[in-house]
Amino acid sequence: MAEKSNGEIRLDVGEVLRKKMPRHYKYVPRFVVNALARLICQDELNEIARLHGAKRGVEFADGVLDYLGVKVRVEGAENLPEPEAARRCVFVCNHPMGGLDGIAIISHIGRHYGGKIRFLVNDLLMAVTPLAGVFLPINKFGRQSRSAAQSIDEAYRSEVQMLTFPAGLCSRLMDNGKITDLAWQKSFVVKASEYGRDVVPMCFDGENSRLFYRVARWRKRMNIGFNIEMLLLPREMMKCRGKEFVLRIGAPIAYSEINASEPAAEVERIRRKCYGLRDK
Repeated sequence: MAEKSNGEIRLDVGEVLRKKMPRHYKYVPRFVVNALARLICQDELNEIARLHGAKRGVEFADGVLDYLGVKVRVEGAENLPEPEAARRCVFVCNHPMGGLDGIAIISHIGRHYGGKIRFLVNDLLMAVTPLAGVFLPINKFGRQSRSAAQSIDEAYRSEVQMLTFPAGLCSRLMDNGKITDLAWQKSFVVKASEYGRDVVPMCFDGENSRLFYRVARWRKRMNIGFNIEMLLLPREMMKCRGKEFVLRIGAPIAYSEINASEPAAEVERIRRKCYGLRDK
C-alpha cells in the first residue's frame, strides 16, 4: 500500500509494477495489469483502506473483521494471563489462512493486552501501514540484518506480549490429505527460554480454498521458487465474508518447563499442544 499526500492509503498494482520494473513496464499489456488487480482484490483492499486506513493496530484489525462481517469465537479465554499479572508470554499458533488468522489474533489478543503486542511477520507485510506498529519484521528470504535482530531481542526483552506463527508460511495440503503447517522454526523456544517468557499455545480453526492448495502443490512440483499462491491470499480473505471462526487458547507453558537445550523436541511438543486444541 502507498500513502498519498492527503493521508489516504491506496493500492495501485500498475504503479507498483511501474516502480518495480521501470524499463519494462511499458511492455506489460493493460489487460494483464487489470487481471492482476482483480486477482489480488485491489478494489476491496482499497475500500478497507478508505474505511479503516486511518486506524492503527487493534482498531484496524477490528475494522477489517467488521468489514468482512467475520465473527471469531474465542475458546479458553480464561487461559490468557491477565495484564496486571505482568506475565510476559510468547503466543504461538498454527497458520492455516495466511491473513485472516493474523488479523483475528491481533484483534483479540491485542485488545486483551491494551494493544501492547508485537507480531513477528514476513518483512513484506510492513507495507500494511496500519499494522506497522504491531508488526516486527523478519526477513524470510535472506539473511537477517543486525538491526532487525536487535529489534527482535529488544521486543523480547520488553514488557509487550509476543505473537508468532512459527511456521512462517501458511498451512499447505499434505500428501496424507490433511491441511497442516509446514515445519515450525525453533527460534520462539530459544527466545522464550532466554528472556523468561511463558509460551501460550493457540489454534485457529480455518482453511483456505482447494484452489489455493492446488496452486501451491503445482508450484512445488514445477520447482518454481516464487510463492505464486501468495497472490491468492487477499482473495482467500475476501471469501471469508460472513463466516465464523474459532480461536482456541491453551494453558500457558512456564518458561522454566522449556528445555532449550533440545529446541527441536520442544518445538514438536508445543506444536502438538496447539493442534491438540483443535482436535478436542
